[in-house]
Amino acid sequence: MLHSMTGYGKATGNYEGKKVSVEVKSLNSKSMDLYVRTAPFYREKELEIRQQVTALLDRGKVEVNVNIESTGATKSFEINKDLALAYYQDLKQTNDLLGEKSVDYLSLIVKMPDIFMQAKEEITAEENAFLTDLVAQACQQLNNFRRQEGEALEKEFTERINEIKSLLADVPKYENLRIEIIRERMRKGLEDMDNPNMDENRFQQELIFYIEKLDITEEKMRLSNHLDYFLETMVLPSAGKKLGFITQEIGREINTLGSKSYHVELQKMVVDMKDSLEKIKEQVLNTL
Repeated sequence: MLHSMTGYGKATGNYEGKKVSVEVKSLNSKSMDLYVRTAPFYREKELEIRQQVTALLDRGKVEVNVNIESTGATKSFEINKDLALAYYQDLKQTNDLLGEKSVDYLSLIVKMPDIFMQAKEEITAEENAFLTDLVAQACQQLNNFRRQEGEALEKEFTERINEIKSLLADVPKYENLRIEIIRERMRKGLEDMDNPNMDENRFQQELIFYIEKLDITEEKMRLSNHLDYFLETMVLPSAGKKLGFITQEIGREINTLGSKSYHVELQKMVVDMKDSLEKIKEQVLNTL
């Protein structure tokens, strides 16, 4: 079944006074383009998160956000004592130089930049497993979203491929007319040259040779095979890149049909084929 590369997933859980949420978003990309943003407490786990997400989501432009909210009396922040001491010494020295009276240095220090820092806690094996499970849940939700979008893609691809097949089935209606148009154009060209010594047998030979060059039997057969191959490939896992290559081959055969059409109705049909193919190409870019 097809999967879209666009998706969203979120998982939330509580662990020892912390509410942790993992948000995963993805858009289309030729490869895995991953950006991870974590709360400072989980920063050391970023590499593990990257490896886990890459394994679960295959490819896409993916953004992962891991956030923490305090829900209890846990000590999330602590005073940077070394920095506080440096502020105190600097403030006191400045105060002594100015000859001011003693002041409440502590009330000044706690307002200074970077005086509070994240409390240092060890991430236990249990909490690491908790975080890994949240990431897996968020990725699973995103994959479910991708699967739902993939169902819509599969429906549209089938519809567009069938449109091209229907147009291809109508091509033979105009092939004989196309040959007659070519025949009349060549005969008129010779008549305009006012050549009384025109050899009818030679004319017929040249006409056959020219018509053979413009024969579209192989193009029709290859186009039909490519269309069937697209539908067969569509149901395979991670088929997006392969479908892209198949659409290129489909486009090549449609272009050749257009260059050999020599009939206004055939040219219109080729334009309609190209229109359906362009709609397929747009969505293939978003297919996993």
